[in-house]
Amino acid sequence: MNLIHNSQLTIQMKTVVQRVSHSSVTIESKIVAEINAGLLILIGIEDADSQEDIDWLTAKIANLRIFADENGVMNLSLKDTDGDALVVSQFTLHALTKKGNLPSYIKASRPEIAIPLYESFVKQLELELGKKIQTGIFGADMKVALVNDGPVTILIDTKNKE
Repeated sequence: MNLIHNSQLTIQMKTVVQRVSHSSVTIESKIVAEINAGLLILIGIEDADSQEDIDWLTAKIANLRIFADENGVMNLSLKDTDGDALVVSQFTLHALTKKGNLPSYIKASRPEIAIPLYESFVKQLELELGKKIQTGIFGADMKVALVNDGPVTILIDTKNKE
């Protein structure tokens, strides 16, 4: 496991996974990505995140049983439903808010580290799902719209793999 521990920081890749009936990303008044039924995945990356973290996280997300089966029970995965996915980078998932009211983003990776990991995450999720997924644009000022279905919102981080 590629996690770094010191007295104040625990390194982890974080995601917010939301089951949606529709989601889109708009940049400068233009829709650049859009999905119907599926998952909106917000991802925050830290320097010590690795391909091992990506492999675990993409498999977990693709197989997470949070879609209703024929009996209305959440028993189906994104793979089972052939749903869509939209991945959006979001460094603010690593905001530290313990001191004061101004969040610190020191744990979030700089673009030169985060972009390759983000791109690897997207490619691996495409392999897991066997289809192209939609994405926002890394570092852009994005307007993310969604209709949260349920609502179902799940936080997943690579620090808690058990």
